[in-house]
Amino acid sequence: MDLDLPLIWFLTIAILWTGYFVLEGFDFGVGMLLPVLGKDNTDRRVMINSIGPIWDGNEVWLITAVGATLAAFPAWYASMFSGFYLPVLIILLALIVRGVAFEYRGKRDSDQWRARWDAAIIFGSTAPAVLWGLIFANLVRGLPMGADHVVRAGLLDLLSPYALLGAATTLSLFVLHGAVFLTLKTDGEVRTRARALLLRTAYVAIPVTLAFLTWTQLAYGKAWTGPVVALAGAALVIGVILGIRGREGWSFTATAVTIIALSVAVFGAMFPNVLPSTTDAAHSLTITNASSAPYTLTVMTWVGVVFLPLVLCYQAWSYWVFRKRVTRQHIEPVPAYGGGDTGNADDSAPSPGTG
Repeated sequence: MDLDLPLIWFLTIAILWTGYFVLEGFDFGVGMLLPVLGKDNTDRRVMINSIGPIWDGNEVWLITAVGATLAAFPAWYASMFSGFYLPVLIILLALIVRGVAFEYRGKRDSDQWRARWDAAIIFGSTAPAVLWGLIFANLVRGLPMGADHVVRAGLLDLLSPYALLGAATTLSLFVLHGAVFLTLKTDGEVRTRARALLLRTAYVAIPVTLAFLTWTQLAYGKAWTGPVVALAGAALVIGVILGIRGREGWSFTATAVTIIALSVAVFGAMFPNVLPSTTDAAHSLTITNASSAPYTLTVMTWVGVVFLPLVLCYQAWSYWVFRKRVTRQHIEPVPAYGGGDTGNADDSAPSPGTG
């Protein structure tokens, strides 16, 4: 039986983006909540340490998704990144600044120094959370594109009401997802504040997400995506209720299901297109006319079959090792900087046995 390799790789890329949004979504949320829940430097170190061992591993999903898109659908990659050049550039700069900030905020015993790097973490978490929603909403809606598959879209073309609602959805949903993660991963004052914040963030996240899901389904959805949209909305409401009642594990699972269902609805609305043309539907990129040659897809498939399970097992192991809650008691005093060790004491994760 012949395999439909373009379809398989479209589904694979959708899964990679979904994993990225679920995992990176909560650590974006933690970064955005840094000034809200971190009342002092120790609280902020608790929050950073809660994602310290895993945030960079979460970004592997992004690297793999982008690499798979380039290899499997080069025409999609070229058109998408030319059309979204400015948003993608901002995202890349934000992620670079964010990674540097995690490493450097503890290099000097100075409140002003740490405040600057904290601001970098906040920016590096907020910009991608907003812009990924903007980009994927435009991938569903489509952009002006000719027969040469060159996107001719200005900045205003990217800022349609639907795209802006998509940006607000990922922003508010990731903040909520991050708050739920902090109730699950921390203890003490940070956990208490995060639980209290759940309801306030839900007042924004629930109506915004439901509005975006409804618009997506009515304007671009298929018959089979209707139940997926309903699942996303129900899981979001249930997740908030469970979080308020102190069922942090189930609450986090529910918000993760919301993001998964939202991603399925978005990719389902796109299919079989990967980038619709608003100029002429005949100019749209589909999984067929944007894909690589069958030989390339075949080689990629074998590579994925061999290495993807290894990556998944390693990441699952790292989450298991660093499963303990982080508290203020795990945070060591800031060392005396000068002639001694200049290692990053702020961002060192607690050892697995200190839980």
